[in-house]
Amino acid sequence: MTDTYKSAHTDFKTGFSYTSYLKLEQLLGAQECLTDAHDEPLFIIIHHVQELWMKLMIHELQSAMICLENATIDPAMKMLARVSKTQEQMASAWEVLKTMTPSDYLVFRSSFGQASGFQSHQYRLIEFLFGNKNAFMMRPHEQHLEHHRLLSQALNAPSIYDLSLRLLHQAGLTLPTSILERDYAQPYEASEIVRDAWLRVYQNTDQYWELYALAEKLIDVEDNFRRWRFNHLITVERVIGFKAGSGGTAGVPYLRRALEIVLFPELWQVRTAL
Repeated sequence: MTDTYKSAHTDFKTGFSYTSYLKLEQLLGAQECLTDAHDEPLFIIIHHVQELWMKLMIHELQSAMICLENATIDPAMKMLARVSKTQEQMASAWEVLKTMTPSDYLVFRSSFGQASGFQSHQYRLIEFLFGNKNAFMMRPHEQHLEHHRLLSQALNAPSIYDLSLRLLHQAGLTLPTSILERDYAQPYEASEIVRDAWLRVYQNTDQYWELYALAEKLIDVEDNFRRWRFNHLITVERVIGFKAGSGGTAGVPYLRRALEIVLFPELWQVRTAL
């Protein structure tokens, strides 16, 4: 044996190994196919990867929101930067799934019945944290009490954008109570008052540098979220065309409507107003 490997740890009777620390047997054993179709492992793994990235996104988003609640913007910026990088990985994952042809998919499509990404509680939680609130989307989770509780809590709480608007107000860019204390379970509606407040930030970046940087981080997040949605749309259209989705949605038309949703409207409007 060469000196290169002499000091390598090989006995893990009393400590963690790579496999035990990461619980790899549990993780790698979760891909249980229902058919012998060659492409079913691909389909399951891509969705597992997406769910793992979403778990990280939720961790970073919720942590960033706690920071914003406490008016500590710098740590939140780092967390939002990590969210953006995570979104890039999620968007790229669709490129791997695109290697599956419609014929490949149809071999196992009927095996998983009505299961659909539409039912992902983590995806729905991310949307609620971003501010895309819709109480109807709680229904698929009524039979899982913990998922429903998490979603209900997020539905009725301020979104990351609501928290950002509070910081605008605290910085002297006064916003009305109707915006600061609105019904958080309802979708956010764009306001000229908010647009004008952000406009002052963008026109006076030295004075409002932290808010300016936060706004650009939020734009990064929404930009990448749109890219993820667009890649999802193209992947679905490429694989199933205009068939209905397995979860009962209209499929491609449903995903196209989702592309029209704007999370942080005034941050986009301010670009025209400048």
